[in-house]
Amino acid sequence: MEKYKLGEMERRFAELIWQRAPVSTRELTALCGEEFAWKRTTTYTMLKRLCDRGIFANENGTVEARMTKEDFLAAQGGQFLEENFEGSLPRFLAAFSRRRRLSDKEIAQLQKLIDDYEEEKNGEDIS
Repeated sequence: MEKYKLGEMERRFAELIWQRAPVSTRELTALCGEEFAWKRTTTYTMLKRLCDRGIFANENGTVEARMTKEDFLAAQGGQFLEENFEGSLPRFLAAFSRRRRLSDKEIAQLQKLIDDYEEEKNGEDIS
């Protein structure tokens, strides 16, 4: 089981927690019963899986996010790059752009990301 890969139900469960965290386990089991028709044990089993991966924590009956959704998605993207492109973003973009042309808007967005990164890296970020 890979740390940042989620199955469909794991993803839906994580979304539910991110939307409501911090949330009591009592409330979470009730929500999962309504949303997914899960029994309490199923909720706890799924929660344990995601807690073991470091995404959430269940402390004293309160479930909190250890990672924001954005941080999780960034880590997931990093894992994908490592597994498929030896960690190289340029190799990924080259492969991606061979299959689908980037629009002018997408190119401008990528250029802005690069420019913002360069400014931040050089300590020139004035925002």
